[in-house]
Amino acid sequence: MKLVRYGKPGAEKPGLLDADGKVRDLSAVVPDIAGEVLGRESLKRLQALDPASLPLAPAGERFGACVGRVGNFIAVGLNYADHAAESGMAVPPEPVLFNKAPSCVVGPNDTILIPRGSEKTDWEVELAIVIGDRASYVSEAEALDYVAGFCICNDISERAYQTERSGQWMKGKGCPTFGPIGPWLVTKDEVDTADLSMKLSVNGETVQNGSTATMVYKVPFLVHYISQFMILEPGDVITTGTPPGVGMGMKPPRYLKAGDRMEVTIAGLGIQRQTVAQG
Repeated sequence: MKLVRYGKPGAEKPGLLDADGKVRDLSAVVPDIAGEVLGRESLKRLQALDPASLPLAPAGERFGACVGRVGNFIAVGLNYADHAAESGMAVPPEPVLFNKAPSCVVGPNDTILIPRGSEKTDWEVELAIVIGDRASYVSEAEALDYVAGFCICNDISERAYQTERSGQWMKGKGCPTFGPIGPWLVTKDEVDTADLSMKLSVNGETVQNGSTATMVYKVPFLVHYISQFMILEPGDVITTGTPPGVGMGMKPPRYLKAGDRMEVTIAGLGIQRQTVAQG
C-alpha cells in the first residue's frame, strides 16, 4: 500500500494510490497520514479498503510530505561503507546519530532553499524508516513489527555548518526545506530493503548511483539500537544514510546553487523532483 498526503502546504489531505497510480481520498476514513494512523492495526484496516470505493483526488495536486506531524526526525551518519570511504572516515563501531529539525520537513517536489550565506549546500539520497507503533527497548528480531513503512528522504546538508563550525552535525542538517520526504509512504509488506537501487541526479547528471546493499547497519538493527536511547513514537522518521556521490566528496567539491534541479529515486519508492532557490 502506498499512502500519500496531497494538497497545499499546511492543508494536506490523506490519500492512497490505487493500482492505476491515481490518488484516492482517505479524508472520510482517517484525519491524516500521521501518528496512530500508522499503527499496525490501523494499517490493516486501510489495507482492507477497496480503493475503487474511495473518491478520486483532483488531478495534479501537490504531494506533501508523506508523513504528517513528524516528531522525532533522526538521521544516521556514515552508514554506507562506500560513502564512509569517500568521506575519508572509518566505518563507526556503532551508528552515528543526529537530529534533523522536524521543521525542515517538506514535500518531495517542494523548492529547496539554500540558507543565507551558505556556500556548501549538498545532497544525499536516503532510505527513510517510518515508525508505526511506539517502540522502546525493542529487540532486533522484533524491530520490524514497529515499522509502518519506508519512503525517500533527500538529506540536504550544509557542510560548512555541519563540519566547520564546531559542535554537533545537526547545525547543517535542519535548515528550512532540508528534509523532503515522499512522494509516498510504502508499507513494509511491499518493500525488501536488502538491495534497493538509489540514485540522485543534479541537472540531469547522475551523481549518486548506489544500493542499500552497502548499508552497514541495517533497518532492524537501527530501530532496535535507537530504541535503547529514546522512545520512538508513531510517525517518527529515521533516515538511514547515503551511498557515495555527494558533492562534498567530489574533486573538487561541488555544491548546489540556485536554479539547480535534482531528481531523487529509490526503487519502488517513487521519485522526488526539486528545484533549488536562494533562501
